[in-house]
Amino acid sequence: CYTFLLAASDQSSGNTDTIMVMSYDIPNQKLNVLNIPRDTMVNVSWDIKKINSVYNMYGGGDEGIEALGDEVSQLVGFVPDYQVIVEWEAVGELVDAIGPVWFDVPYDMNYEDPTQDLYIHLEAGPQNIDGDKAMQLLRWRKNNKIVNGKLVIYGGYPTGDLGRIETQQAFLEAVIEKCLSSLTVDKIPALAKIFMDNVDTRDTLTVNN
Repeated sequence: CYTFLLAASDQSSGNTDTIMVMSYDIPNQKLNVLNIPRDTMVNVSWDIKKINSVYNMYGGGDEGIEALGDEVSQLVGFVPDYQVIVEWEAVGELVDAIGPVWFDVPYDMNYEDPTQDLYIHLEAGPQNIDGDKAMQLLRWRKNNKIVNGKLVIYGGYPTGDLGRIETQQAFLEAVIEKCLSSLTVDKIPALAKIFMDNVDTRDTLTVNN
């Protein structure tokens, strides 16, 4: 049984808005995931004491991973065996590599932020999600629109970031199921390249692992 700290880094902000502590029981083929909300308070020296800022404030890389791992360990009571940072874009690349994933989008999602080059437009309901749609789904929090020349924020998850966590977990579960059902030998090199290009690990986590 192995444990992992898996955090997804957003290229636009550098913050790790998605943080997961995972355990993988190999003999029983069981995966458990605990999400740590991005606004969880941590005892740090800077003003905005949120756990999603730790990796970026320590400059990313090995030092950022180690610092984030220390804060997470204080919360969960143990040190994960492996600590991994994944660029969010890797999820989209993974979906494109394995083929579209069937998923029930929970809400109409419409949000635009040109400063982040972020454009989200998804209709609610069951549908095939490709890599681009996957990134829209995972990054959405609330809707916005222009009303009388002013930007209006509306909608969003009723339970805030916890709702977003539920959607992320459900979609990643669908991705894993698709991988297990459709993975063939010819797709392995593409998946390995996605790993090498988008994953940063302080520990000796190899492509095979």
